Amino acid sequence: MYDFYLDRILLPIAPPVLEVKVNNQNRTVQLINFGEVNILRKAGLTDIVFTCLIPQIKYPFAVYMGGFQPASFYLDAFEELKTSQEPFQFIVSRVKPNGELLFDSNITVSLEYHVVTEDWENQTFDLEVEIVLKQFRHFGTKEIEIIQPPDAPPQAVVQEDRPAENPPQARSYTVVSGDSLWAIAQRYLGNGNRWREIYNLNPQIAQRNLGSGRASYTIFPQQVFALPDP
Repeated sequence: MYDFYLDRILLPIAPPVLEVKVNNQNRTVQLINFGEVNILRKAGLTDIVFTCLIPQIKYPFAVYMGGFQPASFYLDAFEELKTSQEPFQFIVSRVKPNGELLFDSNITVSLEYHVVTEDWENQTFDLEVEIVLKQFRHFGTKEIEIIQPPDAPPQAVVQEDRPAENPPQARSYTVVSGDSLWAIAQRYLGNGNRWREIYNLNPQIAQRNLGSGRASYTIFPQQVFALPDP
């Protein structure tokens, strides 16, 4: 079972194919009387491409967080991700049918573009949306303050970047639409891979899903969870 999140939006149907291209910035040069050599550099930004199905009607195999939403809801959300000019998290959760977690992907990205395809000829009302994402790296500059001490030559004092604020601390959490255990663990524990600690601390998660056909780790809005120590 795969869950795809764009920011806090869960895609109702997981795309069947995910293409992740890890680019590089290596440079090949020609040296006199030596031939070609390859200058190795740090990896470039990762490109992510997939095509998702956005249904116009409610299918029993689709997953909706907070209830069924029409296709326009997702199209508006994609447009907002593009026009907001803000990076967001792209998360893929991979779980075996028995509920065992395989691994997660959590990348800060920007939405480069999306292409919406409608197939009227085959009387299909659903939409196919090609999504193209690019990895985003946060960057900034250092602040320099010039201080003039008495009877001393000018000196430049470099103020280092301020450390990031500590993640919010909480002992309990109320689930909202679009949440996942991985995302909650990332935000409040500082490591998404600690999601199972939350799962083990709250047996009501598995009890609610028992016999429902959903994975035992599925969570729902308004559930209140106890959180382990950070």
